[in-house]
Amino acid sequence: MPLSAGLKTGKVKSMIDICLFGAGFIGSVHAANLARNPRARFRYIVDPRPEVAARIAAQYGAEAVDTQRALNDPAIRGVIIASATKTHADLSIAAAQKGKAIFCEKPIDMDIGRTDQCLAAVAEAGVIFQIGFNRRFDPSFRSLKQRLDAGEIGAVEQVIITSRDPEPETEEAVAGGGGVFREMTIHDFDMARNLLGEEPVEIFATGSCLVLPYYGKLGDYDTAMFILRTASGRQCHINNSVRAVYGYDQRIEVHGSNGMLRAANRTPTSVELSNGTAISTDKPLYFFTERYQESYAAELDHFLDCIEKGERPVVGADDGRKAMILCEAALASAKSGRFEPIRL
Repeated sequence: MPLSAGLKTGKVKSMIDICLFGAGFIGSVHAANLARNPRARFRYIVDPRPEVAARIAAQYGAEAVDTQRALNDPAIRGVIIASATKTHADLSIAAAQKGKAIFCEKPIDMDIGRTDQCLAAVAEAGVIFQIGFNRRFDPSFRSLKQRLDAGEIGAVEQVIITSRDPEPETEEAVAGGGGVFREMTIHDFDMARNLLGEEPVEIFATGSCLVLPYYGKLGDYDTAMFILRTASGRQCHINNSVRAVYGYDQRIEVHGSNGMLRAANRTPTSVELSNGTAISTDKPLYFFTERYQESYAAELDHFLDCIEKGERPVVGADDGRKAMILCEAALASAKSGRFEPIRL
């Protein structure tokens, strides 16, 4: 079915009216980017907490409304779903039925069956659906991928991903989320798939609670490692932790038959001090809002491009589903306590 959502090809003739669902932390990131983007008009914001939605609306010149008002407005061409994870599927289905282009934060849903119902509705409506894997749009990671695809290091053999948060979430936030694998590692699984160039067929995961006891109390992990393998034998190692006291640790290495490509941490400056005691540099940028500021802006630009041109996003429904399958398999592996991989 061709893409719809009231799209027209050619040059953009007007700003694109967007509705944002979610006035929480990630919603505020999207709100700021919408307000800054000259091609987008931040028209509505929807959140079950009217006072929070009204505050963001007043800050950026939007209007706080309910879901029906937003989706029934024919001027709204796209929606950004950055609300609680449990609402993602329902809002995506409702937006698809109204012919809106959809940008949905990850994960689509905690349940694969419900995810499939959502994606079936999106496919039936023929609307644009972009998933919020913003790291695909990071300038350094994107350049690494382009150079990898250009053959600079030959055939891929190993991918190594380090992804460590500077500090853990509160117990309340952990209890209300989908767990570290679904909320944090899902980004790394998407990057692994993207860089390996082949789908993983095996996964092994091990998790521990070494940082704070409430992760274990809630059946979650705060420290984890993963090994993925493709059918041809390509390997990926991912290490995660909710604690890195030196800052937001985000590094990628790809080893190939002819060399290595590496994307290092971003720091506030590149100034380096060398003296008789040590060689020192700035610590990494502290958290994802700083480290990935450019990628959040770039993914919004891509979403607007897709609406303008009627094109499919480079990271879409299938990417969201496959990353979620890896999350579920990793959880099963970690909870089994067995040192053997799970076949996918």
